[in-house]
Amino acid sequence: MRRRRVAVVLAAGLVLGGGTAVAVGLGDQDTGPGEVPAAAPSPSGPAGGALPAPSAAPAPTPSGAPTSEAPTASAAPEQTSEQQERAALPEQVRIPAIDVDSDLLHLGLNDDGTIEVPAGDDIDRAAWFDGSPRPGEDGPAVIEGHVDSPNGASVFYRLSEMQPGQEIHVDRRDGSTATFVVDRVEQYPKREFPTRAVYANTDGPELRVITCGGAWDADWGHYVDNTVVYAREV
Repeated sequence: MRRRRVAVVLAAGLVLGGGTAVAVGLGDQDTGPGEVPAAAPSPSGPAGGALPAPSAAPAPTPSGAPTSEAPTASAAPEQTSEQQERAALPEQVRIPAIDVDSDLLHLGLNDDGTIEVPAGDDIDRAAWFDGSPRPGEDGPAVIEGHVDSPNGASVFYRLSEMQPGQEIHVDRRDGSTATFVVDRVEQYPKREFPTRAVYANTDGPELRVITCGGAWDADWGHYVDNTVVYAREV
């Protein structure tokens, strides 16, 4: 989610210098909030400012079950039909505190193992990573979006302003809404991204909203940080 170099600086401070490529995940341009390599990061940090892979941590599953060892048939608890039923697919994210109201793209992995990011006509929309739980299922559902784009401020430009206690609403295909309350907002250096804290399984339904943040490093060609909002379903 890089900010392009332009001839003038916008009065709102939306654009900073840092190369001619715009946004994230497009060819050799800057990596996005969830653009992740397929392997764990090296000690010096993930190459190109990308997030470390979810596979470096216990993979989130719809049921939230641990991935280390499957229980035996005799040890597995009996589940009700309600527990076995999957949550409906997410269609929209609304964050009143920062004026976000966006349809949700459903994005997966690129051929190189990185997470797809919004691009083209959809560049300013938010996206749910379909390799994460559906919002409302046990585990950390992941929603990503750009901080800015060629159009100026993008969907998560104000994400870092969020405060604990504020709500995030995810509307689902069946007409239901999963509501999450923010626990905390963190900003991490991309070279020290806490993979497990972001992607590891959780006991109940949680949400991670991720974008780029911090200062722009023109030499590196990336923002130096990622902003991550941690929220739990209420």
